This record gives sequence, structure tokens and C-alpha cells, in this order.
Amino acid sequence: MHGSERGKYPPTRPEQEPPLLPLPARPPTPSVASLNRDCGNDGEDELATYWTFYWAVAAAQLERWLPRRSARVLDISGGRTHSAAQAAAAGHTVLEVVGPGAAASPVHRSVRRVVADPASLGFLADGCVDAVIAEDRVLSRQLVTETTIAEIARVLRPGGRVLLCVDSLTLGMAILAEQKFWAHLSDVPSAEVVLVPWPDGVITRCFWTDQLREVLSDVGLEVEWIRPRTVLSPSTIEHVLAEDPRALPHLVSTELSAPVHDDSLGIHLLASACRT
Repeated sequence: MHGSERGKYPPTRPEQEPPLLPLPARPPTPSVASLNRDCGNDGEDELATYWTFYWAVAAAQLERWLPRRSARVLDISGGRTHSAAQAAAAGHTVLEVVGPGAAASPVHRSVRRVVADPASLGFLADGCVDAVIAEDRVLSRQLVTETTIAEIARVLRPGGRVLLCVDSLTLGMAILAEQKFWAHLSDVPSAEVVLVPWPDGVITRCFWTDQLREVLSDVGLEVEWIRPRTVLSPSTIEHVLAEDPRALPHLVSTELSAPVHDDSLGIHLLASACRT
């Protein structure tokens, strides 16, 4: 895909409001607000309003991305999101992979759940699924991301697609700066792989758009688009919803239709790729 196509996203369908799923009381991701607190352990997340918006956007993005015809969908997000249930509710056959010992949300009646390592899908045949969902930053938590993406490419049929979300280097550098890891931060521009320690001891892998594009292309996946998950700032979301709590659907529609000229925006990157 040419450089001018970066950040490309499917056109908005204004005639349809995206369905909003029930959202967890707290997001299953590390909160940016935790950078200014003791690993986020001192009470209610001060960005709760933003996370409500964030997961509403995620649900709308997935609804637009899912195949229009009944398909076999593999969800390796880990069971902490509503993505498998949403795909099943849209009429797809869903196999959800949950890691050993992972805390998972209740399973939808149309979802088959398997306890396995999402980085090793050896129990699945080559080309056996039409779509793969890798939400909740699962590929950032798999530090050897190349291995997991190679497995995704293997189980996808030709023409099959994957939707994935990873930590951005914008987020990674903010975490490093907050913890005063200046030496680590200075190495980021020249590093081929950036592993970022969180205050709670978790380590995740962060990506620029070009790095993510390369990892996907190396296993035969054609990148359709890469964009930030959200471009509207937490302060904007909190201000608008404080003025009018009913504005959430309009904010979601605005986010989906917002032109993206700078792919460094946002704490997470969202990408769609197709097996050639």
C-alpha cells in the first residue's frame, strides 16, 4: 500500500448508527491516568468517561469491519472484551481463544471458547477461518509479535482479514517519560523493537505505523489501513459529555468519520489487513 494511503479508513455510513454494546465498568487496559498515580491502585479511574467512549468506538469499528455474510471468525483477544459476543450476535460462527488462567467475560451462547496460547494456534488447520480479531492489545502483550502474526496469517484463508489493536509508540514514550527512563526514551528512535515497562511491572511492545506495516507484510498480509483507535482527546470527550451525556453516539460517529492526517496520534493503533 502506498504511503499516501496510510490511515485510510472505510467511509462513514451515516444512515446507520453503530450499535453500542454494554461496556465494562472499568476498561481491561492499563489506564493512561495510572501514569500519574501509584499504578492506578488508588481508586476510581479518573478517565472513566473517556474509556466509555473508547469502548463504544471499538464496538462501532468492529461492527463496520465484520464480514457482511456469515463467516468463521477466530477471536484471540483473550476473552476480556465483547468482540466475540458481538461477532456472534452479527451471525458469525466464532471460536474464542482464552489464555490459561485469564479472567474472561461470560461466554455468549453462540461462541465456542478454547483455552490455548494465542501465539500458538497449532490446533487449527491452515486456512480454516475467514476473519481474525486480535483486540485488547493482545499483540502488544505477545512480545514476539511476529510469531503470533505468522500464525494468524497461516489460519486465515486467502482473502481472509484480520483486525488488530496494538500500543502505539506515542503511548510507549509517554510511559517511559513519566517514569523518567530517559536512557530508554533516547533509544526509541533507532530501536527496531520497543518494549516498554509499565509501572505495575507489565511489559508491552509498542509500534510506529511503519513498524506494524512491516510486521504484517512480512507474513504475506496486505495492509488495508492503519489508524489511531481514537483521535478525539480525553479532555474533549469529558467536556462534551459533561455538557450533554446523550452526545455519546454523536461523538462515536464523529470519531469514525474524522480524517486522520497524523498516524502518531492516539495511544493505540488499529489496523486491518488481508491475506493475499
